[in-house]
Amino acid sequence: MAFSLNKIMLIGNLGKDAENRFTTDNLSITSFSVATNFRYKNKNNEWTDETTWHNIVAFNLSDFFKDYLKKGKKVYVEGRLVSRSYEDKDKIKRTVFEVRADKIIPLESNAEISKEPSENYGSDSVDSGEVESNDDLPF
Repeated sequence: MAFSLNKIMLIGNLGKDAENRFTTDNLSITSFSVATNFRYKNKNNEWTDETTWHNIVAFNLSDFFKDYLKKGKKVYVEGRLVSRSYEDKDKIKRTVFEVRADKIIPLESNAEISKEPSENYGSDSVDSGEVESNDDLPF
């Protein structure tokens, strides 16, 4: 089998509060969107910002992340791009692309996080990393 790679790394801000739902098997699914920006000079030599929205899906997140993932918060998300198809209410087949998160790291300082993380940040399916204090940094 040939080598392949499917890895997405994003740093951006949440567009709205994360939504949490449960499957019939009681699996927790958290979904949210992250905006990333790309800045470039257009043909008139003016700076232009291009925003791209990414749909993120994570499984079995801890309550800490469910509480943290609010509109405007900056996060690092790492995962893989997946597609899925479904039939809408008008019986039209739709395909969506989303990032299946393997790692989510808050990028706000500890003072801005309203709830301290528990001992178990997330499940086995999400490596949530650690939130470090910026108190010892010289800047």
